[in-house]
Amino acid sequence: MLPTTPQSEAALHVLRELRAAGYEAYLAGGCVRDLLLGREPKDYDVATSATPEVVLNLFPRTFAVGVHFGVVLVADGGGSGAAGVQGAELAPSQMVTEVATFRSDGAYSDGRHPDAVRYTTSAKEDVQRRDFTINGLLLDPLQESDDLRSAVIDHVGGVADLEAGVVQAIGRADLRFEEDHLRMVRGVRFAARFGFELEQGTAAAIRSLAAKTAAVSRERVRDELTKMLVEGQARRAFELLDATGLLSIVLPEIARMKGVEQPPQYHPEGDVWVHTLGLLAQLEPGCPLTLAWGALLHDVGKPPTFRRAPDRIRFDGHVEVGVAIGAEICRRFRFSNDETRQILALIENHMRFADAPRMKASTLKRFFRLEDFPQHLALHRMDCMAASGNLDNWEFVRQRYQSMPEEAVRPQPLITGRELIAAGYTPGAQFKQMLHAVEDAQLEGSIGTEAEALDLVRQRFPAM
Repeated sequence: MLPTTPQSEAALHVLRELRAAGYEAYLAGGCVRDLLLGREPKDYDVATSATPEVVLNLFPRTFAVGVHFGVVLVADGGGSGAAGVQGAELAPSQMVTEVATFRSDGAYSDGRHPDAVRYTTSAKEDVQRRDFTINGLLLDPLQESDDLRSAVIDHVGGVADLEAGVVQAIGRADLRFEEDHLRMVRGVRFAARFGFELEQGTAAAIRSLAAKTAAVSRERVRDELTKMLVEGQARRAFELLDATGLLSIVLPEIARMKGVEQPPQYHPEGDVWVHTLGLLAQLEPGCPLTLAWGALLHDVGKPPTFRRAPDRIRFDGHVEVGVAIGAEICRRFRFSNDETRQILALIENHMRFADAPRMKASTLKRFFRLEDFPQHLALHRMDCMAASGNLDNWEFVRQRYQSMPEEAVRPQPLITGRELIAAGYTPGAQFKQMLHAVEDAQLEGSIGTEAEALDLVRQRFPAM
């Protein structure tokens, strides 16, 4: 019935042990949804009538990461009956199954966590607290049947919504979103990922409560937005964010792109928003998050620099302004230093391809030294395809990048500061200029030995 994977086998082991101990246990949530959609689940979660204490003591390796909310992680390996090993190190190859006790939640004062939980033995009561009907399904994989649908337990109408292609909140949408404000963003992501529509009442509730997402931690919002960008349906996701009023709350800098005109001779597709959507439509599933965010933010400096000049529309300094805005967005969403550096580099360098055919050899080679240069190539190609479609500069750079050996791009230095000191120069700020001039000539191919490098230095930087 289930795909045979280490994750599914680990979950089946947990189910069998819980059933053998006399408790109800089912697969729950996203894994059931994905199985019904013919997709392979990334992980398998279990819902059970067993309390966390029972689960902790039933399996030899457990992790009480969410025990206050009835959630225990069970690591595979070993039989039942031993005391739970809590807080131990988890081997990278070890499968982990999330086991949640059936529960009913109290009020959500913080817009994320329930103030209190009450355990229950009713699976039907448990699914009522979940977010969307398509995520509220249970599955009994131990049932003797080859028909997956016959093993589904549906208390919320999730099967019908899957068949209709609808994302609908369980019960009253406004209550579900008041419980956890991030659910509004997640609803948009699910609709985009599966090509579904937001149910009318669910969409109306999102539009009404969208402003509350401002209170959600930026890291949680960042993770949802990143998933939207890299799951292969980024354009649809951002169109839905805009239609529901969420975009102006979670990314106001992107919402400001709407209606910002561009020169039609360079951008026949339309305004900055339409152009950006054109890039998002090209993002492939599983693309690097830095490339995805670079595509989203590459023109973020255009709205504040828009100017209608006598000759044409201009965006003077939009790259520099875009880098500053991008840095603020990365800081707000708490991207890592490495992620921030690459996202900002993509924004900063996305216009340089137009100058590439006229660059000196040394300048072009330094361009190629940008970290993960293929991402710059990918962004420029998407940028062109979302506008005029002219790929001449991209093709020029791509051919030279692919044909140029690494040693030509990053040759061994002909001299260092040690040779300069030996030649009679006093260490100082001028050393950097000297070495840069030598490297420039080396990259241009005009010098190739240490002696030639020192001669160049003596000519340009006479000893004081």
